[in-house]
Amino acid sequence: MVTEVRGFTDPQKQEYFRKRFRDEEQASRIISHIKTSRSLHIMCHIPVFCWITATVLEDVLETREGGQLPKTLTDMYIHFLVVQAKVKKVKYDGGAETDPHWSPESRKMIESLGNLAFDQLQKGNLIFYESDLTECGIDIRAASVYSGVSTQIFKEERGLYQDKVFCFIHLSVQEFLAALHVHLTFINSGLNLLEQQQTTSKKSETRESAEKLFYQSAVNKALQSPNGHLDLFLRFLLGLSLQTNQTLLRGLLTQTGSSSQTNQETVQYIKKKLSENLSAEKSINLLHCLNELNDRSLVEEIQQYRSSGSLSTGKLSPAQCSALTFMLLSSEEDLDEFDFKKYSASEEALLRMLPVVKASNKALLSSCNVSEEGCENLLSVVSSQSCSLRELDLSTNSLKASAVKLLSAAVESPHAKLNILRLNTCELSEENCEALSSVLSSQSSSLTELDLSIRKLQDSGVKLLSAGLQSLNCKLNTLRLSGCNLSERSCEALCSVLSSQSSSLRELDLSNSDLQDSGVKLLSAGLKSSQCAVETLSAF
Repeated sequence: MVTEVRGFTDPQKQEYFRKRFRDEEQASRIISHIKTSRSLHIMCHIPVFCWITATVLEDVLETREGGQLPKTLTDMYIHFLVVQAKVKKVKYDGGAETDPHWSPESRKMIESLGNLAFDQLQKGNLIFYESDLTECGIDIRAASVYSGVSTQIFKEERGLYQDKVFCFIHLSVQEFLAALHVHLTFINSGLNLLEQQQTTSKKSETRESAEKLFYQSAVNKALQSPNGHLDLFLRFLLGLSLQTNQTLLRGLLTQTGSSSQTNQETVQYIKKKLSENLSAEKSINLLHCLNELNDRSLVEEIQQYRSSGSLSTGKLSPAQCSALTFMLLSSEEDLDEFDFKKYSASEEALLRMLPVVKASNKALLSSCNVSEEGCENLLSVVSSQSCSLRELDLSTNSLKASAVKLLSAAVESPHAKLNILRLNTCELSEENCEALSSVLSSQSSSLTELDLSIRKLQDSGVKLLSAGLQSLNCKLNTLRLSGCNLSERSCEALCSVLSSQSSSLRELDLSNSDLQDSGVKLLSAGLKSSQCAVETLSAF
C-alpha cells in the first residue's frame, strides 16, 4: 500500500499565515512577499517550511523595521539558524537581545550537528542512533541538551523498541546544515569534503582557483546522484557562497570566502552543464541553483523571447528549454493546458519540458514526432503519482507498437489519472488494439474518452477493442472512430458492444466512415437493443 502525504494547497498556505499573524496588514505583506519569490512559494506546500518562514519573517519584521525580507531558500534558512541561536542565547543562557548570538558553545553545537547532517545525508539516513552521534564526536548527554535547547532544529524520540533515536525536524534542515558544514570546512581549512579522495587546496593554488574547483565539484557530485538526494544541498551550498549570506552568519564564520568573480564562474559552469544531456529534473534544479546565486539571466532571456512571440518559431537551446520549463512552473499562470507547438517542435525540447506536462491538466502533443524513447519518458510521467494530467493528445504521431504498449501500461497504472486519450491519425496495428483493449478492461484505468479517428482499423483490431468495451471494468463513455471506414465485420463487433449490458458507452462517433448498408443495419439492431445505453451516435 502506498500512502500519499499531501502538502498545503495555495489557499491553505494563505490560511496558515493569516492564522499565524492576526494583524491583517502584516499577514497580507508576508503572503505577498512569498508570492513574489516563487522558490519560497513552491516550498511553502511543505507545512514545516511554512512554520520556518513564519518564524523568520516574524523576527525580521519585529527587529528590522523596513528591512529586506529573505528572498531565497539559503537566505531563509540562515535567518532561521540565527533566530534559533538568538533564542538559545536569551532563553537558555540568560543573555540579552543585544549580545552576540554565537558563543563558543553554540558554534560547536552547530558544527557538530552539521557534521552529523552531512555524514548521514551521504548515507541517505533521516533517522540516527546513538552510535551515529558518537561517530561524529557528539556526546550522547550533549545530544539530549541539543534536542532540549534546539528542538526547532534537532529532536530526540523513542524508536520501535524504545531505543533513543534522533532526527532533524525536516530533511531540508539536515540538507542546509550539511551544506553549512561542507562550506565551513572548506573556508576554514581548504578541505573539499565532496571529493572521493578528500583534497586540500595546494599552497600554489590561488584562493579563487580553489573556490572555483570546489563549487564545480559540488555541481558534478549532485548531478551524479541517481536519485537527486543532493539537489537541495547543492542549492544551499551555492547560496552560502554569496557574500551577502556570509555576512548574516558573522560570528559563526571565522572568515569569509568566494569572490564575485568565483560566483560568476560558477554561474557560467552551471549554464554549460545545462547545455548537456541532463534529465528535466536535474536541469530544473540547476536553474534553482542559479536563483540562489541571484542570476536570472536565462529566465529573463526566455521572457523576452516570449513577449516578442518568437518562442514557436526559433529553435531553443537545451538551456533555454530548461529555463522555459522553470519559468512556466514558477509562474502563477494556470497550467490547465500545455500546447507544445506554442514553444518548440523538437523532441529534445519536449523531454526538457516533461515537468510542465506533469503539472498540466491537458497536454497537446500532436505532430511532435515522438520517438519510442520520448514516449517512454513521457509515459513515466503519466504513471507518476504526482502527475496532474487528465487529457493527453498524441494525434498524428508515428507511434510504434512498442510505444503504444508502453502508453497502455502507463494508463493502466493505479497512479494514472488520465481520462481522455487522443490517438487519431496514428498508425494502429492489431497489437496496438490489443494493448488498448487491455486498458479498457483494466480495473485501475480511469479512461472515459478515446479518440482513434482517421485510421483504417483492421477487423481483428475492432474486435479486440469491442471485447475491452464490454468488460465490467470499462469506464469509457465516448469512443471516436470518425473516418475509419469500418467493414461489415467491424460493425458486427460494435453491435455487440451497443447491445451489451456491461457497456458504459454513451457516445459513439462513426462519422465520415463510409458505412455500407449491411453495417448500418447491424448498428441499428444494436441501438434498438433494450440494453443499449448509447445516447449519441454520429454516423454521417
